[in-house]
Amino acid sequence: MNNRIKELRLARDWSQGDLASALSVSRQTVNAIENGRYDPSLPLAFTIAIVFGLKIEDVFQP
Repeated sequence: MNNRIKELRLARDWSQGDLASALSVSRQTVNAIENGRYDPSLPLAFTIAIVFGLKIEDVFQP
């Protein structure tokens, strides 16, 4: 699943660790999602969208 997480994170000047803390996951998890090695669970995907203040479809594309 394609996502805009890295783009959105960098636009806010957040590190992977900053985002990981906001999501209550590890920095490695954020890295794996950003690089397409891991697709987040649906609850985590919704949490990511909420953290960025966007709709889920604005963060993730099929």
